[in-house]
Order: sequence, then C-alpha cells, then structure tokens
Amino acid sequence: MVLAGLTAVSVLTFGGSALAQSTPPPAVTQPAPDPPGDDRPHPMEPDFKIENLPTTLILPVRKMSFSMTHRFNGNLRQGSFLDQLEGLFGLDNGAAIGLELRYAPVRRLQAVIFRTNIERTIQLYAKYDWLRQGEKMPVSISPVFSFEGIANLRDHHQPAVGATVSRMFGNRLSAYAVPIWVHNVLEVGEDRDTTILGVGGRLQIANRTFLVGEASPRVAGFKAGETMYGFGIEKRVGGHVFQLNFTNTSGTTFAQIARGGFPKSLYLGFNLTRKFY
Repeated sequence: MVLAGLTAVSVLTFGGSALAQSTPPPAVTQPAPDPPGDDRPHPMEPDFKIENLPTTLILPVRKMSFSMTHRFNGNLRQGSFLDQLEGLFGLDNGAAIGLELRYAPVRRLQAVIFRTNIERTIQLYAKYDWLRQGEKMPVSISPVFSFEGIANLRDHHQPAVGATVSRMFGNRLSAYAVPIWVHNVLEVGEDRDTTILGVGGRLQIANRTFLVGEASPRVAGFKAGETMYGFGIEKRVGGHVFQLNFTNTSGTTFAQIARGGFPKSLYLGFNLTRKFY
C-alpha cells in the first residue's frame, strides 16, 4: 500500500509538471505606445472648433470624431424678455442643424464631411496638422482645404483654402488666427470671393471649463452684413465636449461665415462633440 501511494503521488507530481510545462503562460497585453510628444493633445485645446472656426487639435491616426452644431432660429435681440420667455429663447423657432464626421486615415491628416440643413449644404474638407508648437516652434499651423455646395453638393460650389495658426499660453489661454479665402461666395455679382481673417481664443476658468470667443472680419473681397462673431462657455468631460454659444448668424461652413452675420441679431446654440479614442 505504501508503494502504491508513492506511485500515485509520483504520477500526479510528474503529470502536473508535464501539464504545467505544456500550458503556455497567459499573454501579457502591452499598453499602446504613446503618440509622439508633439502629437499629444494640449489641455487648452479640447475641441476641433472654437465655435465655427477650426482649431489645431490633432486627431490620432485611424480614429474618428462625431459632432453636432445647433443654432436656434429665434433672434434674442427682438422683443421683450417676456416675449423671449414665451418662445423659450428661440427654441420654438426651429434650428439650423449640422452633423460632422471626422476621420484620420494617416498621421496628422483629417478628412471631414459636414452637412447642415441650411440649403442642404455639404462641406468636404481636409486638415493637415503640419507644424506643432514646441521648444523651437512658437505656434502650431494646420492648413485646411474645403469644398462645399448647396442641394447636397449639386449646386453653387464654393472651394476654400486657409490655415489655423494657434498659440498656447500655459494651461490658461489659447489664441487663434484663421485666414481663409473662399471662392464663389455669391451666386451672382462681380465680386464673389472673400478673404476672412478669423480670430478667437479660449480661457480656462475652472477645471476643464472654458470661455470661448471668435470673430471673422472680411479683409478683402465681398463684404455684406456684419462681421460674424460668437461667444460661449464649454465643458469637457472625458471624450465629450459640450458648448453653449451665442452667435449673430446660424451659418457654420466657411462660405456661410464669409457671408457675414445678420444686423441686430443674436442666436442661442450649442456644439456637441464625441471623440472615439
């Protein structure tokens, strides 16, 4: 009996050793490598837009982002406070709504498709995050190339070319200059091209909470209406950014910005962005 017990123990011992040797160790999941230092997002740049104007925020390669722009049609500068309250500050007057999908097929290149229900306009554009702010570079520069048209891109085509130049000042302030040239702003007329010199910025007032503002004066070409401007407040929570804003136009594409704002007008709106990375 003793011999039998020793034999059983030996079989179990050697069998367990053989089983342990034949079973591979569990795979160790390696963390994803960090992006290059100059490709990491800056805390003062939470979104791809200020309000309407593009920023220099990088989208990681093979990642995507979805956003919505919403501009209510009620003019907050018309009527009394009670009139505005009865119309829920413009919410009863419909809205100009835009949907955007953004994808990075290769490093630093973003492909964007944006559609707004204003004349059923579709805008296609590419953004290349060319230079990044660092020890030897005082600013970031991102050229943009755009093509848009009304009636779902079938009519009144309006190409545009420009760039966003940004400068981050620590974790408190970011400043932007956005020159853009837009062709064929009007359907009729001799002077149909417009050059915009957009300016804007963000100021962090609390943890991940920002005040934003922008304006897009026309410096050459067609000028009608008032200079487009806007201001607002936004909050970043994880991959979401929500912005409550006020602008003097419901336009959101480059050509719509080039046509300027409406006199004595102010519209309530919001931007909502979801990043999938």
